[in-house]
Amino acid sequence: MKKTGESATLLVKPVSMEYLIHLAKDKKLGKLIGQQEPFRLSKRKDIHHYLCASIMSQQLSTKVADTIHKRFLNIYDGRVPLAEEILSTPFATLRAIGLSNAKVNYVHNVARFAIEQGMDPRRLNKMDNEEVIGYLTQIKGVGRWTAEMLLMFGLGREDVFAPDDLGIQNAMIRLYKLDRTDKKSFREDLLRISQKWSPYRTYACLHLWHWKDNSPAPVTPPKK
Repeated sequence: MKKTGESATLLVKPVSMEYLIHLAKDKKLGKLIGQQEPFRLSKRKDIHHYLCASIMSQQLSTKVADTIHKRFLNIYDGRVPLAEEILSTPFATLRAIGLSNAKVNYVHNVARFAIEQGMDPRRLNKMDNEEVIGYLTQIKGVGRWTAEMLLMFGLGREDVFAPDDLGIQNAMIRLYKLDRTDKKSFREDLLRISQKWSPYRTYACLHLWHWKDNSPAPVTPPKK
């Protein structure tokens, strides 16, 4: 296994014209998409790094999250570390870059799971979406939302919907005039509308995030 930024290579998929045609059947979403550029999905090789960076960025502004992520990579001379290296990094060192005690534990949990259980994308690619979510949420610190973001931005899955994402909720409230007063009814509305977008729900989410300027920023690999 190479200890270089090579492990973070992004495999970018070509633009899917099929998704544009399918989502245009929803007139409200289609009008929105017509004002934007098409999106491409990508696959990552550094799954453990993506999860660690996602945990580190939670509840932080993009600017602060980027700063902490750069400090994290600087511990390893600017490259993506192996899971073994992350796990062997002292607690105090990770705390010093700005992580809370809980986040340090969660980052170590991800590294330990990658070593003991495995996080090879080839293995994850054999699982369906719910299997990936069930597998990764065994890790303390990785919730369903984090796993959904990995499916979208790490594994390049085309049919993922994140109903608990605040940006998605706000965009759909505005676009479809939804009422979130009754939480159960609101969630049912979200799921009902999103079903029309299948099997391209990930792209719908990307366009909604872009519309609301509320996208969860994908982790950028370090520069070689």
